[in-house]
Amino acid sequence: MASKDESRFIISGGPEPQNITEGFGSMGAFVRNRMRRNGNDVAVIDGVYGTEVQYLELLEQSVRLAECLRTLAGIRVGDVIGIVSENRLEFPAVLFGALFVGATVAPINLTYSERELEHAFSLSKPKLIFVSPFSADRVVAAARRNRHIVQKVVLFGDENPFVEGQDQRDVVLFEEFQRPVTFVNPLNFYIPTVDIDQHVALIMCSSGTTGLPKGVQLTHANLLASIALLEESSNLMEPPPGGIVLLGVLPWFHAYGCMTLINVICNKQKLVSLPKFEEGLFLSCIENYRCTMIFVVPPLVVFLAKHPLVDSYDLSSIDTLLCGAAPLSKETEDLVKARLNVRHVRQGYGMSETTLATLVQNGECHKSGSVGKVQIGTLAKVIDPETGKLLGPNQHGELCFKGSQIMKGYIGNEKATRETIDQDGWLHTGDVGYYDEDFEFFIVDRLKELIKYKGFQVPPAEIEAILLTNPKVKDAAVIGLPDEAAGELPLAFVVKQDGVDISEAEIKKYVADRTSPAKRLHGGVRFIAEIPKNLSGKILRRELRAMLQTIKSKL
Repeated sequence: MASKDESRFIISGGPEPQNITEGFGSMGAFVRNRMRRNGNDVAVIDGVYGTEVQYLELLEQSVRLAECLRTLAGIRVGDVIGIVSENRLEFPAVLFGALFVGATVAPINLTYSERELEHAFSLSKPKLIFVSPFSADRVVAAARRNRHIVQKVVLFGDENPFVEGQDQRDVVLFEEFQRPVTFVNPLNFYIPTVDIDQHVALIMCSSGTTGLPKGVQLTHANLLASIALLEESSNLMEPPPGGIVLLGVLPWFHAYGCMTLINVICNKQKLVSLPKFEEGLFLSCIENYRCTMIFVVPPLVVFLAKHPLVDSYDLSSIDTLLCGAAPLSKETEDLVKARLNVRHVRQGYGMSETTLATLVQNGECHKSGSVGKVQIGTLAKVIDPETGKLLGPNQHGELCFKGSQIMKGYIGNEKATRETIDQDGWLHTGDVGYYDEDFEFFIVDRLKELIKYKGFQVPPAEIEAILLTNPKVKDAAVIGLPDEAAGELPLAFVVKQDGVDISEAEIKKYVADRTSPAKRLHGGVRFIAEIPKNLSGKILRRELRAMLQTIKSKL
């Protein structure tokens, strides 16, 4: 507990908006009302095919799916629905349909290996999984090894490759799954009331420093607070002429992407969505749909600032770039502003555990390198990580947050929850930063050892554990290699077993065969005689970084 003298170092973003539930007893009821209110306006556009879905259409699709979940699959309040898919128009219908029946949704990274998928399934325990063809082989294989958890896999698309010579009863096409139900009146559909402070709406996968992902539990109250706070923040900003048209290429299985989708639907905006980043398609969508706001991560800003292809498109509609997931350099921000005449490049700071941003840049002015000020409804403090003492302006320490957006905890992992959220409700981020005299915050380092690759969190310990299963590897350590385009590239230092030979290519393939793309050794492999460690056996990553600098300076 902070003393009266120390309490002046607790920074408040101000009170959150009143009545964030608007009188509704669940996130599902709240979303239905917003969709109904938004009417025939366009909600989501598939940027690849140009297909548009209006709010009322999405409401009908979601309610129909909810009825299928309830009557055909026996899904009840508290059951879990998994979604393993790229961004496609079925995704929001499944997401909101599940919320309409009081189910919990677990969006899962579609690039996960079978090993990672099995771990994700064991965390969230989905009864039903909706999957796109891209990851269907891996998902079905992982699900069949977990039949005690997963009852059925529903496959998006027109073909079911799991029919011939196999027991296909546990795999069904999306259209077949919905066929018995034709139409349900969206306004008459019963949406159960839940305890919004305790009932989990989303389980997001968040990488930990010690291995495989943890399941972040976000409640209905967390989501409702996020919607209200973003709505309030938007009111502080002058919208571009003609309204907001957003372009989103961030995956909806990622917390940043998923909360963007939910907020867009609830705050009556138009979202042009892409399943992945492709240079020409990305630029043509901005030009054709006159997108005004783009959700980006630093590698996309680098692309917009430097790539020659950008000059071939009319990007004059862009008013604001909203950048998150990793720090953006002042140099890159200046370059993109000068090139595209963008009015705002806004940064924020958040993590899966905080639902969305806790620090945001609002208004017209912010300082170079800043990630903004404390979001409304949020308290922030900077502490000495060794003593827990509160620190004042311009003193570097661990960032901690408290407020209605803070997660309920990690599913099935009370120890990790207690290590992250203290008994007073403060979430300890593991990130080092400070605030200045104007209460603008800056991120300077990480206590955690996570590598940030293109906005994805890569835990070194997980890759190290995989490397150590290779009989030719005696010891290994992984760090992030700074890279302008990607942020950081996973790089391995490897000690070979005595008397054996193994190449960089072999090691990279060994890791690639066992991990999703973000966790592969994009930074390469360096062979060394010994991994530097302290007396307790902890890897001294700073020494490895210094070693890397020495190698680079000799080149």
